[in-house]
Amino acid sequence: MFLKSVITAAILATGLAAASAQSINAPAGTYESDKTHTNLLWSVKHFGLSNYYGRFDSIYAQLDLDPENPARSKLNVTIDPKSVDTNYPAKPNTFNAEIAGGKFLDAEKFDKITFTSTEIKVTGKNTGKVTGNLTFHGVTKPVTLDVTFNGALNPHPMARKPVIGFSARGTLKRSDFGVNVLLQYISDDVSLIIETELVQK
Repeated sequence: MFLKSVITAAILATGLAAASAQSINAPAGTYESDKTHTNLLWSVKHFGLSNYYGRFDSIYAQLDLDPENPARSKLNVTIDPKSVDTNYPAKPNTFNAEIAGGKFLDAEKFDKITFTSTEIKVTGKNTGKVTGNLTFHGVTKPVTLDVTFNGALNPHPMARKPVIGFSARGTLKRSDFGVNVLLQYISDDVSLIIETELVQK
C-alpha cells in the first residue's frame, strides 16, 4: 500500500509539473511588443578576436497567445533593416549606412526582415523552442530560437494591462541568406540575443 501511494503521488506530481510547464499565467489574446522594452542584438566574430555587437532599433512583434497551450500560440515579427545601429564611435556614424547598404543588409532592396512561427515546443517549466520562417536579404529559411518565459504581470502597474516577458537566443549562418562578404574576417555565424515585453492589445 505504501509503495502504491508513493507511485500515485509521483504520478500526480509529474502531471502537475507538466501542466504548469504548458500554461502561462496571463489571459489569452493578442500581445504587441513594448518598444521601450524590446531589444534585438546580433553579434559576429571579428577576425576571431572579439564578438562585435549591433542591434536593430525598429522591431514589431505580435504574439497571439494561447496560455493554456502555448504550443498553439503564433508569433510574427517585423524588423526594419534600415534601423541597424552599430554604436560606431565616429561622428557622424557612417558605419550604420555601410551595414544597411548593398554590401551587407541591402536594406533599400530588402526593406523588411520577418519571422513567422511555424512550431512552438514546450521544453520545460519556463522554456521552449520557437521555430519559424525567417525572411532576410530576400531568402526564407527556418530558424529555431531557444526561448525562456520570464513571467507575467496582470495587470502591469504602469501599463495597467497584462504584460508578459520573454528572452530568446539563436544562431543563423549569414551565408545561408546570401550575405557572403568578408567571410574570411567576419564569422558566418550570427548570434541573436532577444529581450522583449509584450502588452495585451
